[in-house]
Amino acid sequence: MRRRDFIYLTGFGAGAMMLPSLDGFGKNIDAQQALEGVDVRIKKELADAGLTAAKSAGASYADVRIGRYLNQFVITRENRVLNVANTESYGVGIRVIANGCWGFAATNEVTKEGIAKTAKRAVAVAKANAKLGSAPVQLAPQKGYGEVSWKTPIEKNAFEVPIKEKVDLLLGANASAMAGGANFVNSTIFAVNEQKYFASTDGSYIDQDIHRLYPAFTVTKIDSAKNAFETRRSLSSPVGMGYEYLVPLDSEKVTGVTPRYKKRYDMLEDMKFATTQAAEKISAKSVDPGKYDLVLDPSHLWLTIHESVGHPTELDRVLGYEANFAGTSFLTLDKWKSGKFNFGSKEVNIVGDKTQVGSLGAVGYDDEGVGCKKWDIIKEGTLVNYQAIRDQAHIIGLKESQGCCYAQSWQDVQFQRMPNVSLQPGKAQLSVDDMIKNVEKGIYIIGDGSFSIDQQRYNFQFGGQLFYEIKEGKIAGMLNNVAYQANTQEFWNSCAQVCDERDYRLGGSFNDGKGQPSQSSAVSHGSSTTRFNGVNVINTKRKIG
Repeated sequence: MRRRDFIYLTGFGAGAMMLPSLDGFGKNIDAQQALEGVDVRIKKELADAGLTAAKSAGASYADVRIGRYLNQFVITRENRVLNVANTESYGVGIRVIANGCWGFAATNEVTKEGIAKTAKRAVAVAKANAKLGSAPVQLAPQKGYGEVSWKTPIEKNAFEVPIKEKVDLLLGANASAMAGGANFVNSTIFAVNEQKYFASTDGSYIDQDIHRLYPAFTVTKIDSAKNAFETRRSLSSPVGMGYEYLVPLDSEKVTGVTPRYKKRYDMLEDMKFATTQAAEKISAKSVDPGKYDLVLDPSHLWLTIHESVGHPTELDRVLGYEANFAGTSFLTLDKWKSGKFNFGSKEVNIVGDKTQVGSLGAVGYDDEGVGCKKWDIIKEGTLVNYQAIRDQAHIIGLKESQGCCYAQSWQDVQFQRMPNVSLQPGKAQLSVDDMIKNVEKGIYIIGDGSFSIDQQRYNFQFGGQLFYEIKEGKIAGMLNNVAYQANTQEFWNSCAQVCDERDYRLGGSFNDGKGQPSQSSAVSHGSSTTRFNGVNVINTKRKIG
């Protein structure tokens, strides 16, 4: 994955969806095999073989991750199925400290002998690194948890749902789009199950069963007379849930110009609205550039949070560890040390949270055996903390890790990854309708779109899916060709109002890229609808000739 590259499965329709195989996700398996597990007693015996071998070879610390990673893709276009695939990747990654330095090795030979041999290789790597290293690794203390387990609280395992049921849902949604006048439509359901076992010399043996789901589509409408076309992508969010996400609850419906749900998703309803709105976008008025008050829906704001808050508060970026690939951060340590750096207005309260139910980043324990938690990053507009893991905690005076270490698979070394980073709801009762009533000249933006942001996460530009003009407190019609520009500090200081918790919803990315070699992780960002005053809006319509 390229940095700043969000891979939406909806885009697979003309590209990766057409591939006959899905290399990189593991070997193809039968759907029934995905439901088979590995006995936790066997995993403990295998892990102990690795820990014992590492210590005997001279490691002062070691952890063993036994991972079974399952992916299921159901991919359709118009009235046909393009691909159905079940993949599995299974192996072991071993990380050690020897002579004060890290070493790592991995194997898909999941036997006691294979794991012991790999552990010794990891120690050899650490000792070689020590010859070039400077300061020894400082790990924040972590008490072992003993034998514990955690599972995503799902109601319906997506891997247990028959493929036919998923195909029928997707083709039914596609048919409604075509009947409504769409020219093209593609849709997909992507299910993930990470079965991860972690053991360390600290005394932890942690078994986790993690589930994620992402249903998505893209509708395209062509107007031949105008020589124009528009698309509208689904307003679904990737979630840390089971198949129950696709069983909508009317009680959770959020009213507005397009239907949205707080914790569930109605693909059929969204597809019908998307088909109509794609056609409306063709005829929508092109925006007049200028200053506007922006009312940003959570389906849009999550991406702005991700890029302008999530990434610049990653401590490894702040320290320059990602400078060669992903960039650095304008939120340097001196700003945090001052204790008074003005990141945003008093309305801006942003937390890191690895515990939020239904989110992509929710797990019980991270990939170095730390129990997950929630903490303040921005409090009443002031920068108060970063995102750190065990070997970074001492740098910012923490006595323990914040539990945000992750590896995309067993064969990749774990490192600091973004937790769920979310804007907290406003405390005063405020609905979206009430917010809009007080806007004289504004734009209501729904859904994420194209974006650009500099390497320090400071100057940026964001588009969206749907844009509605607000005049004198009322929605006046659809706009098109809208993007807003600002710098991070200026933008978050323009935050004037945040709707209350009744409107709070999650957005997120299945594929956030970082590191060299590059790794991908899944992360959610929550917010309620939020108002930003006096933001610069540009017209993105391309001029020909």
